[in-house]
Amino acid sequence: MAKIIGFTKMHGVGNDYIYIYVDKMLDEVSDPVLLARRWSDRHTGIGGDGLVLVGRSAMPEADFTMRIFNADGSEALMCGNASRCIGKYVYEKGLTDKTSVRLLTRAGIKTLMLHVDGNNHVESVTVDMQEPCLADRSLLATPDGSMLEGRVMVCGQELCGTFVSMGNPHFVVFTDDADAVDVAALGRALETNSLFPERCNIEFASLMGTDCIRTRVWERGSGITLACGTGACATAVAATLTGRTGRKSTVVMDGGALEIEWSQADNHVYMTGPAEFVFEGEINIENS
Repeated sequence: MAKIIGFTKMHGVGNDYIYIYVDKMLDEVSDPVLLARRWSDRHTGIGGDGLVLVGRSAMPEADFTMRIFNADGSEALMCGNASRCIGKYVYEKGLTDKTSVRLLTRAGIKTLMLHVDGNNHVESVTVDMQEPCLADRSLLATPDGSMLEGRVMVCGQELCGTFVSMGNPHFVVFTDDADAVDVAALGRALETNSLFPERCNIEFASLMGTDCIRTRVWERGSGITLACGTGACATAVAATLTGRTGRKSTVVMDGGALEIEWSQADNHVYMTGPAEFVFEGEINIENS
């Protein structure tokens, strides 16, 4: 007997995922690793950068939960673009009337501030991404687990990068022209470099003007993506640390722009950007 499951396709500045509300169909989504691999395929599946499972939280400290699986089936700790999409999803589908939503992720509880227009549509979402982590020896194989404009040899090139964790690890490489970088070759090589025990997300960035950064993304487990929310935050933090920008910046990725503020008041990083529905459908989970 066919098992039909409903899904929603959403994107945040081009970073697209397949969303399943699991409260009603948890038993059907028994192998999200396999489904993420199959459904993310853009030729034989639904197509996306991965699979996101949304549910209500059993913890009173949070309203909803998120689990996210990359296109290769690996489970991510956090995704800023997916978080914004979840804010729009739960509000516009009537799952909550709150405009401040607490989302439980594997990287902790994130607060989503929904900016709603007069027609009850979520125009944009600000995510409190909390404090950046600049040193973690479990994620970066240096003596103190940190790197500020450190040099790494890959593919016969010496690259200069900065490590920032936003709940997941990022390595931000500043260059004169991000658009001239071979992201596929260098991103793949850096992701799996021995410097990063858990692999790493890679950003290639260059300045476009005052407090405006052009960034291209290689995501751990997904490859080249149009955008990465945590990557935009990491890029902005790295730019501030290295004196390239102030604490507020616009990060322009292939899929669009995000506004990032690294607050001096609480040391938290705040990310603001859009979230969009693409389409909804049903799929036979047994034949997918």
